[in-house]
Amino acid sequence: MKAITNNDRPSLKELLKQKPQGKIDKVLLIFSIIITLFGILMVYSASSYTAYVRYEDSFFYLKKQVLGAVLGLGAMMGLTYCNYKILDKLKLPILIISIILLIVVFIPGVGLENYGANRWIDLPGFTIQPSEIAKFAFIIFAAGYMAKNQDKMSTFMGVLPVLAVGGFIALLIILEPNMSITVCVILLMLFMLFLGGTRIKHFVILALPVAALVPILILIEPYRMNRLAAFLNPWASPLEEGFQLIQSYYSLGSGGLFGVGLFKSRQKYLFLPFSESDFIFSIIGEELGLAGSLLTIAVFCIIIYRCVRVALNAPDRLGCYMAAGVGAIIAIQVAVNIAVVTGSIPPTGLPLPFVSAGSSSLVVFMGGIGIVQNISRHSNILLS
Repeated sequence: MKAITNNDRPSLKELLKQKPQGKIDKVLLIFSIIITLFGILMVYSASSYTAYVRYEDSFFYLKKQVLGAVLGLGAMMGLTYCNYKILDKLKLPILIISIILLIVVFIPGVGLENYGANRWIDLPGFTIQPSEIAKFAFIIFAAGYMAKNQDKMSTFMGVLPVLAVGGFIALLIILEPNMSITVCVILLMLFMLFLGGTRIKHFVILALPVAALVPILILIEPYRMNRLAAFLNPWASPLEEGFQLIQSYYSLGSGGLFGVGLFKSRQKYLFLPFSESDFIFSIIGEELGLAGSLLTIAVFCIIIYRCVRVALNAPDRLGCYMAAGVGAIIAIQVAVNIAVVTGSIPPTGLPLPFVSAGSSSLVVFMGGIGIVQNISRHSNILLS
């Protein structure tokens, strides 16, 4: 196949006219819709009582999740039929907008403070969480840069742009503060660099400071130290820092093999904080048991596998990196979320993709699936 130089690359107008010869990944589509619908069901189950107590509306979180699913479906369909190479051409504007949004959360009256953190932008009728958008903006930027500069990725100077952008995004997110998303961004950045061909010695040089940064971030914030202590022995503070993890244990333990039954959770009655969002997997374990939990994990594994499959069959490096990046962030967040609710790592707030309450998260993850589907549709077009 003849190599395509930068001068031969299709223009934006040509990309819009390009007709893909491949097909969407039906398995990925079906399981993405299944997990989204399952998330809507579980959000209602986990939040109905809390929503009634707080807002006198049992359907408060359900309605927001349905709206997120509708918007997410629109994003998924739009990106499925929008050539992914257009995203590459727009990677800098997308990145700049996402960074601006991350900065806007600190503006009084615009940024919404909740539980001592500035993570949301307050808009009429709804809120958005810029950190969710930033993760996918970084994937698009890193994929585009690495595909265009593949020959430079084996040099330390070559990886600096990806490192600088990922590090700056992580810095803005940790200032909110939001350590969980920060860790996800850093892990995603390291994965993308490894995927792009960064040498092992350079990778180690980058990984060691990151590993050292985690305990430093814990030590400089007292509440993180308290969370670490609660992780090591939650029963030492059963009514304070250890409360949430203990309630999660009760929830998972009550479920047994097949659960107490859908809608029959007891921990959701204001015992388990954030049962509709960060700790929704605990409610899944309680209501559907070990069998339902493993089935949920299996669905995520299928989605991640299909993303990897699309990446391996992508027509070019750009498509490979984008699809792999989407699969990676899903895998990272699922692994971290489940590790938290099962007490495998210290507690930290992080939504379960497609399932936890949160419109911003749902829209961007469904949009990510749309990007993967578009790459699948172009899998028979041989462009470098």
